[in-house]
Amino acid sequence: MIDILICDAHLYIDREWEIPDGWIAIEKDRVHSVGGPGQPPPPAARVISAHGRLVTPGLVNAHHHMYQNLTRSYAPATRMRLLPWLQTLYPLWTGLDADSVFTSSYVAMVELLLGGCTTSMDHMYVHPRPRLIDEQFRAAREIGFRFYATRGSMTRAQEDGGLPPTAVVQDEDTIMADCERLASAYHDPGPGAMGRVALGPVSLFSASEGIMRKSLAMAERLDLRLHTHLAEDMEEDDYCLSLYGCTPTEQFERMGWSCPRTWIAHYIYPSSSEIDRIAGAGVSVVQCPSSNMMIGGGSADALDMRERGIRVGLGCNGSATTDHASMWMETRNAMLLGRISHGPQAMGAREALDMATRGGAACLGWEDEIGHLRPGACADLVIWHASDVALAGALTDPLEAWLRCGPTVAGTTIVAGKVLVENCEPTMAALGDILREHARQARRIQRLD
Repeated sequence: MIDILICDAHLYIDREWEIPDGWIAIEKDRVHSVGGPGQPPPPAARVISAHGRLVTPGLVNAHHHMYQNLTRSYAPATRMRLLPWLQTLYPLWTGLDADSVFTSSYVAMVELLLGGCTTSMDHMYVHPRPRLIDEQFRAAREIGFRFYATRGSMTRAQEDGGLPPTAVVQDEDTIMADCERLASAYHDPGPGAMGRVALGPVSLFSASEGIMRKSLAMAERLDLRLHTHLAEDMEEDDYCLSLYGCTPTEQFERMGWSCPRTWIAHYIYPSSSEIDRIAGAGVSVVQCPSSNMMIGGGSADALDMRERGIRVGLGCNGSATTDHASMWMETRNAMLLGRISHGPQAMGAREALDMATRGGAACLGWEDEIGHLRPGACADLVIWHASDVALAGALTDPLEAWLRCGPTVAGTTIVAGKVLVENCEPTMAALGDILREHARQARRIQRLD
């Protein structure tokens, strides 16, 4: 007998594989089998009727900064572009400690689950105190969330020509020692892993060439993935030209980072030839639609990159720039951006969903197990919910209705075969206490007390 059977659903199993009025069976932490109305399902300990709702793989968030929900909608920074925004918030983030990172990560993960995300990376690059990423893994384990930590780093403080204050910058030896420790303690390369680790010097603005090269060497030695921001702002071009005598992409290539183990965030301002070179090298890209629109800095042309062979995922980016962590909203906004740039015929819900599932899994190097619901995949899935009013008249295509109508939220979210959202509500008993502590920490970080 299997553990969970979901029936009477429109199943999106994978690109070009949908089953109307289908069922999906979960055994332990894996998809056991799928079928349609003419195929009898196996007996199950628990049966969930989806009542004709849409079921998709859990969405994969390929770029995030979870701690930033402590400074959401911070009034002095809401009308700023990227660099002034960072310079305004960096002094506040020097107050991060173990308790604030634990609570902000916990809240971020629950919020992601409510938006249909079952796997998320986090690019934690602000380290005013040691062992903060350990607190993120503690939150993920308490919740049961599939978590891919990216040990970010900054070495270049304001006095060295960078952006951040000295309090959040570390020396190269300290960074590399902690990267080695985290990989040893938390990186699980095996099937069905609930925790993995990547290395992520934050950007060419704030990370030295030395730490970029050392991170690459460690990633190759330990078989880890690499992540950074690249070509996010026009000022980055001026900075790299003055410091390195080349464009950001050219410096990225010179340092050896242009390789299949790397995925990059934003990539808004490359040249056409640079896009082709990145595609040929096997680098993946994360588009962050809401964040880029909120900060007014443009957005990657995801459709163009996909057509050139780049694997493109989606990311929420930090909560402070988007003020939310809903992967449903990111997927919808990715579809809208694609239609604005290339016309309505170029982009629909299926293309956007492919980026939010297969695309994100490709960024994390995890396409074998997540981002689809083929038998044997990790049992990470979402039964989507929208009000009857929102869906009234949407009769012909549940996938298009999922993004065109709405708002839509996760009615049920399952990670590794465990129900973490049910009836649109998180199942974590500790959430109320966590939210109260988060409010206290946010006031402290924002210096409102």
